[in-house]
Amino acid sequence: MTTTVATLNQAVEEIKEQVIAWRRYLHQHPELSFHEEKTAQFVYDTLQSFGNLEISRPTQTSVMARLIGPEPGTVLAMRADMDALPITEENTFEFASQNPGVMHACGHDGHTAMLLGAAKLLAGMKDQVKGEIRFLFQHAEELHPGGAEEMVQAGVMEGVDLVIGTHLWAQMEYGKVGISSGPVMAAPDTFWVTVQGKGGHAAIPHQTIDSIAVAAQVVTNLQHIVSRNTDPLDSLVISVTQFVAGTTHNVIPGSVELCGTVRSFDPALRESVPGLMERVIKGITEAHGASYTFKYVNGYRPVINDEEVSRLMEEVVVETLGPEWVVKSRPTMGGEDFSAFQQKAPGCFFYIGAGNQEKGIVYPHHHARFTVDEDALEIGVKTFVNAARKIVMG
Repeated sequence: MTTTVATLNQAVEEIKEQVIAWRRYLHQHPELSFHEEKTAQFVYDTLQSFGNLEISRPTQTSVMARLIGPEPGTVLAMRADMDALPITEENTFEFASQNPGVMHACGHDGHTAMLLGAAKLLAGMKDQVKGEIRFLFQHAEELHPGGAEEMVQAGVMEGVDLVIGTHLWAQMEYGKVGISSGPVMAAPDTFWVTVQGKGGHAAIPHQTIDSIAVAAQVVTNLQHIVSRNTDPLDSLVISVTQFVAGTTHNVIPGSVELCGTVRSFDPALRESVPGLMERVIKGITEAHGASYTFKYVNGYRPVINDEEVSRLMEEVVVETLGPEWVVKSRPTMGGEDFSAFQQKAPGCFFYIGAGNQEKGIVYPHHHARFTVDEDALEIGVKTFVNAARKIVMG
């Protein structure tokens, strides 16, 4: 029996309330990166209730379910992340976070619920699968070195032919799915700088080496790397996000701590940035008699969508929802460790519009009042199950 788009869509609509209920339960019980013990157990137990799945725990707080069909064929992996953020929720929903200081402020609760919905429906269609569908419930997307790399090292991508993942996207209104090939999300690197001067009385500045004045010049001149040392057609962001110094109004502190992030797509540009930064830091501190320490750590690789898989996913959305749903997504300088899976198989990471001005769903990701339009959950499940229909059930 051939499963059609219409029958799959109808099946998704019939479990929509269940998917919403899963999302709300997860929203009430958020857990931080690498601490998703109860979340992973909930996912494991829920998957077990579906039947037909081979379920395992690749790492302590991740889950993998395999739906292996009776015939050999393509191996399709689908991924959802599960971790929350250290944010105190300001929403007043009935299902607001019950864990103080922890919140699902990025939509991962919805991602997990959508993939559970897809697994529930597809598990009942095992006999139609030619190959395998692998459901990856990933821990620790929000915290480097990230859960994706750990899952890859545990072997979850062995034999996978293509991988897909999605993000509920508050910046995109409900009713759109954003897909594009090429660069999608940037490499998010982190740096730390200590400017060491000589502290003293603020009324006698000439007897000090003013670390604040020196560090302020460092902050300003780091921006010249973007504006004057790199090709304006190359995407690069250097942001100083922490500036820590001083204890009172009349003391010039001896040192300043800086921290920030660098975002890029191009590997050669990414490799050149630490040297350019240190040249600026060294020159400014030496010019004023100060010294410095500098630490730079590479974060996740950039997310680069495969052209063929992206074209395939665009076809899935058109067939499932209609051509008016598809928009070309613009690259963002945000980071995502989905890129670790793409090192092992060609993949596509796409966006599902989850903002809604009319419903007041307008807050950005990582905001204390962030939420998503729950109608978007149905869209995610439909896209996942119809991708499976097209790729491993056709």
